[in-house]
Amino acid sequence: MAVKVLIPTPLQQFTANKAAIECEGTTIHGLLDTLEQDFPGIKARLCDDEGKLRRFINFYVNSEDIRFLQGADTVLAAGDEVSIVPAVAGG
Repeated sequence: MAVKVLIPTPLQQFTANKAAIECEGTTIHGLLDTLEQDFPGIKARLCDDEGKLRRFINFYVNSEDIRFLQGADTVLAAGDEVSIVPAVAGG
């Protein structure tokens, strides 16, 4: 089941400078495991040492924030679009 993943510029160094990739996964957790297999090192940027999603990285499935869905257990379907968006702070 292919899911489109939009990769933010700071993480494109792991994806051969690709801004969008097709990836497999039935949940966000599964998607992250597949991303790590295909692009070693990317998961450490998205998850902490315990494997939990980092708080400053936002994930959206079809424009819906996964924090308001099932978090990392959010179920994905073929054709879904997952956006990875680092939080921006400043002043």
